[in-house]
Amino acid sequence: MNATLTVFLKEVRENLRDRRTITSALVMGPLLGPFLFVMLMNVIIQKQLDKAETPLKVPVIGAQRAPNLVHALEQYGLVVEPAIEHPEAAVKQQLADVVLRIPASYPKAWNKGDPAQVEVIYDASRRDANTPVKRVRTMLERYSRTQGAIRLLARGLSPAVATPVVVATRDQSTPQSRAGQLFAFMPYFFVVGVFIGGMYLAIDLTAGERERKSLEPLFVNPVARWRILLGKLGATAAFATASLVLSLVAFHLAGYILPTDKLGMAIDLGPAFAGTVLLLMLPLAGLFASLQTLVSAFAKSYREAQTYLSILMLLPMLPSMILSFMPVKSADWMYAVPLLGQQLGITELLRGGSVTGVQVGLVLVSGFLTALVAVLATVRVYASERLAISA
Repeated sequence: MNATLTVFLKEVRENLRDRRTITSALVMGPLLGPFLFVMLMNVIIQKQLDKAETPLKVPVIGAQRAPNLVHALEQYGLVVEPAIEHPEAAVKQQLADVVLRIPASYPKAWNKGDPAQVEVIYDASRRDANTPVKRVRTMLERYSRTQGAIRLLARGLSPAVATPVVVATRDQSTPQSRAGQLFAFMPYFFVVGVFIGGMYLAIDLTAGERERKSLEPLFVNPVARWRILLGKLGATAAFATASLVLSLVAFHLAGYILPTDKLGMAIDLGPAFAGTVLLLMLPLAGLFASLQTLVSAFAKSYREAQTYLSILMLLPMLPSMILSFMPVKSADWMYAVPLLGQQLGITELLRGGSVTGVQVGLVLVSGFLTALVAVLATVRVYASERLAISA
């Protein structure tokens, strides 16, 4: 055990002096992700607020055919823009988010008391146009209801006749659960932070030493190779955990910057959240350290190992991609699947929920068992004489 601790302290001390490792493990991984996340979220939220709160400018074709309608829309907050010749082309070319067209048949149908049609021209594939289109349709529906009620009163009927069923919606979401939907990809940053936090250390301690011809002298020492390996794995896992801790601190600070309250949302990234996430992610630190060391053992150079691990980095993406395209109702057994369990647990915490002791236990037991299998496989590779042979 003393040999393992000696190797652990040696590797930690040496890599703390390595500027490349520090930059990659403790700066790029844990801090770049939260920075990009905050920047992206601020842009998205501010853009949605601008679309929802600023005066809505809409080109109106045929405004002279329905002066009462246009006046009512202006009262609702619509700013009438001059008509454009080719509205469909303008929408496709993103010259306008939405265009309102009042056909020539509108005055005749209106005067007869028939339904008068107006056209809302938009492109549903443009996400940034969804809010303006929704606002225009809401205004038109409001005007339609008002005029329908006036027509019924003019005929001596109650406006309630037109609405035999009144729908009362009861939204059960909370500000935090709505925020959880917006920040659903945050678990991916934590997983990638752990992966990157130990990746360069794992490469340097295996493929790097093999390339520098320093691995064979290390194995000459009268110490079992598995003890040396455990020291290296411990150092790699320590850097990965440190990267996760820094990432949690960065996201906690980011929570004060994000204007979620303006969207009726709330996000809690405090100590309770950070502690639970750290507990859930601990098995991945050991698992990734073992897998990265195992893959690096088959590489003959630092660059070759870096190529292999860049491909292996696709592995943490799978749960996020699967849940993005195929949302599933979580069950306890899913927490026993490494990576998927962490994704589900962190997502539930972001929504303001909690993970049960059984679910945490499944994550820890399955994660550490999988990590143990990876460690045993790496021990077997380390026992091979071919590993010490330099390229």
